[in-house]
Amino acid sequence: MSFSNKKSALKQGLIRCHHCGCIVQLPVNALHSKHLEPCPRCDGQLHIRLPNSFQRTAALLCSAFILYIPANVFPIMIVTKFGVPEHHTIISGIISLINSGMVPIATLVFIASVLVPLIKMLGLAILLWAVRHRWQRNMRVLTLVYRIIAFVGRWSMLDIFMISILVSIVSSEALEQVLAGPAATAFAGVVVLTMLATNSFDPRLLWDRLRVQ
Repeated sequence: MSFSNKKSALKQGLIRCHHCGCIVQLPVNALHSKHLEPCPRCDGQLHIRLPNSFQRTAALLCSAFILYIPANVFPIMIVTKFGVPEHHTIISGIISLINSGMVPIATLVFIASVLVPLIKMLGLAILLWAVRHRWQRNMRVLTLVYRIIAFVGRWSMLDIFMISILVSIVSSEALEQVLAGPAATAFAGVVVLTMLATNSFDPRLLWDRLRVQ
Protein backbone atom coordinates (compact mmCIF):
# COMPACT_ATOMS: atom_id res chain seq x y z
CA MET A 1 0.00 0.00 0.00
CA SER A 2 1.24 3.48 -0.87
CA PHE A 3 2.31 5.58 2.10
CA SER A 4 -0.09 8.29 0.84
CA ASN A 5 -3.00 5.98 1.71
CA LYS A 6 -1.95 5.51 5.30
CA LYS A 7 -3.94 7.49 7.82
CA SER A 8 -2.13 10.14 9.79
CA ALA A 9 -2.67 10.63 13.52
CA LEU A 10 -4.64 13.80 12.76
CA LYS A 11 -7.03 11.94 10.44
CA GLN A 12 -7.66 9.54 13.30
CA GLY A 13 -8.46 12.44 15.62
CA LEU A 14 -5.20 12.25 17.59
CA ILE A 15 -3.04 15.22 18.52
CA ARG A 16 0.11 15.48 20.62
CA CYS A 17 0.57 18.18 23.21
CA HIS A 18 3.68 20.25 22.42
CA HIS A 19 4.30 20.81 26.15
CA CYS A 20 4.05 17.40 27.80
CA GLY A 21 3.75 14.99 24.84
CA CYS A 22 0.33 13.69 25.90
CA ILE A 23 -1.70 12.11 23.07
CA VAL A 24 -5.20 13.59 23.07
CA GLN A 25 -8.22 12.20 21.25
CA LEU A 26 -10.13 15.02 19.60
CA PRO A 27 -13.81 14.98 18.73
CA VAL A 28 -14.57 14.96 15.00
CA ASN A 29 -16.03 18.47 15.04
CA ALA A 30 -12.85 19.87 16.61
CA LEU A 31 -10.44 18.80 13.85
CA HIS A 32 -10.96 22.03 11.91
CA SER A 33 -11.39 24.30 14.91
CA LYS A 34 -8.83 27.02 15.65
CA HIS A 35 -9.62 26.97 19.36
CA LEU A 36 -8.98 23.60 20.97
CA GLU A 37 -9.55 22.57 24.56
CA PRO A 38 -6.46 22.66 26.84
CA CYS A 39 -4.38 19.55 27.35
CA PRO A 40 -6.03 17.32 29.98
CA ARG A 41 -2.66 16.51 31.58
CA CYS A 42 -0.69 19.80 31.69
CA ASP A 43 -3.47 22.28 30.84
CA GLY A 44 -1.32 23.67 28.02
CA GLN A 45 -2.79 25.06 24.82
CA LEU A 46 -3.16 22.41 22.13
CA HIS A 47 -2.26 23.12 18.50
CA ILE A 48 -2.87 20.86 15.53
CA ARG A 49 0.18 22.44 13.90
CA LEU A 50 2.69 25.00 15.13
CA PRO A 51 0.83 28.34 14.96
CA ASN A 52 1.77 30.46 11.91
CA SER A 53 4.64 28.11 11.16
CA PHE A 54 4.88 28.99 7.45
CA GLN A 55 4.66 32.75 7.98
CA ARG A 56 7.19 32.82 10.82
CA THR A 57 9.67 30.61 8.99
CA ALA A 58 9.35 32.70 5.81
CA ALA A 59 9.89 35.96 7.70
CA LEU A 60 12.92 34.64 9.57
CA LEU A 61 14.39 33.14 6.41
CA CYS A 62 13.98 36.36 4.42
CA SER A 63 15.72 38.25 7.23
CA ALA A 64 18.57 35.71 7.19
CA PHE A 65 18.99 36.09 3.41
CA ILE A 66 19.11 39.86 3.79
CA LEU A 67 21.78 39.69 6.52
CA TYR A 68 23.78 37.10 4.60
CA ILE A 69 24.77 39.75 2.03
CA PRO A 70 26.44 42.24 4.43
CA ALA A 71 27.88 39.32 6.41
CA ASN A 72 29.97 38.40 3.36
CA VAL A 73 30.45 41.83 1.77
CA PHE A 74 31.37 44.01 4.75
CA PRO A 75 34.58 43.46 6.75
CA ILE A 76 34.18 41.00 9.58
CA MET A 77 37.32 42.21 11.34
CA ILE A 78 39.66 45.15 11.23
CA VAL A 79 43.29 44.24 11.87
CA THR A 80 45.68 47.04 12.75
CA LYS A 81 49.30 46.16 12.00
CA PHE A 82 51.89 48.73 12.98
CA GLY A 83 49.22 51.41 13.01
CA VAL A 84 47.88 50.52 9.54
CA PRO A 85 44.30 49.16 9.53
CA GLU A 86 43.43 46.24 7.27
CA HIS A 87 39.81 45.30 6.58
CA HIS A 88 39.11 41.60 6.15
CA THR A 89 35.91 39.99 4.90
CA ILE A 90 35.25 36.29 5.41
CA ILE A 91 36.37 35.52 1.87
CA SER A 92 39.52 37.65 2.08
CA GLY A 93 40.37 35.95 5.36
CA ILE A 94 39.99 32.57 3.70
CA ILE A 95 42.23 33.69 0.85
CA SER A 96 44.82 34.89 3.39
CA LEU A 97 44.79 31.46 5.01
CA ILE A 98 45.30 29.78 1.63
CA ASN A 99 48.18 32.11 0.80
CA SER A 100 49.71 31.29 4.18
CA GLY A 101 49.61 27.58 3.39
CA MET A 102 46.76 26.83 5.82
CA VAL A 103 44.50 25.15 3.26
CA PRO A 104 42.76 22.71 5.69
CA ILE A 105 41.82 25.54 8.07
CA ALA A 106 40.72 27.70 5.13
CA THR A 107 38.50 24.83 3.95
CA LEU A 108 36.92 24.47 7.39
CA VAL A 109 36.26 28.21 7.61
CA PHE A 110 34.72 28.21 4.12
CA ILE A 111 32.45 25.25 4.87
CA ALA A 112 31.35 26.46 8.33
CA SER A 113 31.05 30.18 7.57
CA VAL A 114 29.93 30.34 3.94
CA LEU A 115 28.69 27.00 2.64
CA VAL A 116 26.72 25.66 5.63
CA PRO A 117 24.61 28.82 6.26
CA LEU A 118 23.84 29.06 2.53
CA ILE A 119 22.81 25.39 2.30
CA LYS A 120 20.58 25.76 5.37
CA MET A 121 18.83 28.80 3.92
CA LEU A 122 18.38 27.24 0.48
CA GLY A 123 17.07 24.03 2.08
CA LEU A 124 14.48 25.92 4.11
CA ALA A 125 13.50 27.90 1.02
CA ILE A 126 12.86 24.64 -0.85
CA LEU A 127 10.72 23.33 2.01
CA LEU A 128 8.66 26.52 2.11
CA TRP A 129 8.26 26.41 -1.66
CA ALA A 130 7.05 22.79 -1.42
CA VAL A 131 4.45 23.74 1.22
CA ARG A 132 3.33 26.85 -0.66
CA HIS A 133 2.86 25.05 -3.98
CA ARG A 134 1.52 21.84 -2.45
CA TRP A 135 4.38 19.74 -3.78
CA GLN A 136 3.37 16.08 -3.60
CA ARG A 137 6.43 14.27 -4.92
CA ASN A 138 9.59 13.13 -3.15
CA MET A 139 8.00 13.77 0.24
CA ARG A 140 10.44 11.51 2.04
CA VAL A 141 13.35 13.33 0.41
CA LEU A 142 11.97 16.67 1.58
CA THR A 143 11.55 15.30 5.09
CA LEU A 144 15.14 14.07 4.97
CA VAL A 145 16.23 17.57 3.90
CA TYR A 146 14.53 18.99 6.99
CA ARG A 147 16.21 16.41 9.23
CA ILE A 148 19.61 17.30 7.80
CA ILE A 149 18.96 21.03 8.32
CA ALA A 150 17.84 20.39 11.91
CA PHE A 151 20.91 18.25 12.56
CA VAL A 152 23.28 20.83 11.11
CA GLY A 153 21.51 23.49 13.18
CA ARG A 154 22.85 21.84 16.32
CA TRP A 155 26.31 22.86 15.16
CA SER A 156 25.38 26.40 14.15
CA MET A 157 27.72 27.95 16.69
CA LEU A 158 30.57 26.21 14.85
CA ASP A 159 30.34 29.10 12.40
CA ILE A 160 31.14 31.60 15.15
CA PHE A 161 33.88 29.33 16.48
CA MET A 162 35.54 29.16 13.06
CA ILE A 163 35.38 32.95 12.74
CA SER A 164 37.15 33.25 16.10
CA ILE A 165 39.84 30.88 14.80
CA LEU A 166 40.15 33.03 11.70
CA VAL A 167 40.62 36.12 13.85
CA SER A 168 43.24 34.48 16.05
CA ILE A 169 45.22 33.17 13.07
CA VAL A 170 45.19 36.43 11.17
CA SER A 171 46.18 38.28 14.34
CA SER A 172 48.93 35.85 15.31
CA GLU A 173 51.64 38.03 13.86
CA ALA A 174 52.83 41.34 15.24
CA LEU A 175 49.93 43.77 15.39
CA GLU A 176 48.34 46.29 17.68
CA GLN A 177 44.64 45.61 17.62
CA VAL A 178 41.87 43.40 16.22
CA LEU A 179 38.34 44.78 16.11
CA ALA A 180 35.10 43.13 15.00
CA GLY A 181 33.70 44.65 11.82
CA PRO A 182 30.04 45.26 10.94
CA ALA A 183 29.83 41.88 9.21
CA ALA A 184 30.34 40.10 12.55
CA THR A 185 26.96 41.31 13.80
CA ALA A 186 25.30 40.43 10.51
CA PHE A 187 26.88 36.98 10.52
CA ALA A 188 25.72 36.29 14.08
CA GLY A 189 22.25 37.41 13.00
CA VAL A 190 22.28 34.90 10.14
CA VAL A 191 23.20 32.08 12.52
CA VAL A 192 20.47 32.97 15.02
CA LEU A 193 17.78 33.56 12.37
CA THR A 194 18.44 30.26 10.61
CA MET A 195 18.24 28.43 13.93
CA LEU A 196 14.92 30.12 14.75
CA ALA A 197 13.58 29.47 11.23
CA THR A 198 14.40 25.76 11.52
CA ASN A 199 12.71 25.51 14.91
CA SER A 200 9.60 27.39 13.73
CA PHE A 201 9.06 25.21 10.65
CA ASP A 202 6.59 22.36 11.14
CA PRO A 203 7.58 19.53 8.74
CA ARG A 204 4.11 18.03 9.03
CA LEU A 205 2.92 20.83 6.75
CA LEU A 206 4.66 18.97 3.92
CA TRP A 207 2.34 16.00 4.37
CA ASP A 208 -0.93 17.74 5.19
CA ARG A 209 -1.98 18.25 1.59
CA LEU A 210 -0.76 14.95 0.25
CA ARG A 211 -3.27 13.67 -2.28
CA VAL A 212 -4.86 10.39 -1.31
CA GLN A 213 -4.55 7.97 -4.24
